[in-house]
Amino acid sequence: MNSPKKPLNAQRPSSEIEGKAPNHIAIIMDGNGRWANAKGLPRIAGHKEGVEALRRTVDACKTLEINHLTVFSFSTENWRRPKAEVDALMGLLKLFVKKDLKRLHQEGVRIRILGAQTGLPNGMHALIEECHELTKNNTTFNVNIAFNYGGRAEIVEATQNIARSVKSGQLDPESVDETLLHSFMWSSELPDVDLLIRTSGELRISNFLLWGIAYSELMFLDVLWPDFGRDDLERAVEGFKSRNRRFGGL
Repeated sequence: MNSPKKPLNAQRPSSEIEGKAPNHIAIIMDGNGRWANAKGLPRIAGHKEGVEALRRTVDACKTLEINHLTVFSFSTENWRRPKAEVDALMGLLKLFVKKDLKRLHQEGVRIRILGAQTGLPNGMHALIEECHELTKNNTTFNVNIAFNYGGRAEIVEATQNIARSVKSGQLDPESVDETLLHSFMWSSELPDVDLLIRTSGELRISNFLLWGIAYSELMFLDVLWPDFGRDDLERAVEGFKSRNRRFGGL
């Protein structure tokens, strides 16, 4: 049974200073396949170019006063795709870690990989553990990769673990509140998302970070993910700064 972890930000702020950069940006990296199709390339070429866009985005975030970047890499629904594409997506995470882990660690970046641990191919658990162990003490910047992740699955697993704790007598049902539920989630160590970006022009959340985006500002950009760059991120951040976040207040 998973034990609860102390959340970084269990309590949401009652207000936000207008003009402040987002602390936590989450991105649905959409459009790799369409980018490849438009160029007459196989879909995997779009995914590979998407890794380059991720590198650019990580580097840009580190200079824009942003502390957390969470990206949607592979969803629990992506298993429905053709096996060749699923295998290729798994390989891209391995490639990213192989090429970037050492550099990011040297730069003080902490890497977390969030998602279900069941059903992963051989070698993936060791890869995830390597990322976590090597970078766990880093504090300069946080890269969080949602891999084999689904927002509903996250909430269901957290609820199941709380139910087991109640059944065993470890928890009083009356103690279950937002803070406790959050502490049982895969994303328990992350603060709430301030800005959610989806590329490619699609207007969907797609089961991503359903708990953490409760009060997020949403932006849907027409740029395909492989074309996403620093200028796009800066425009999104400037747009965020102009919004008045009231969190249900006045």
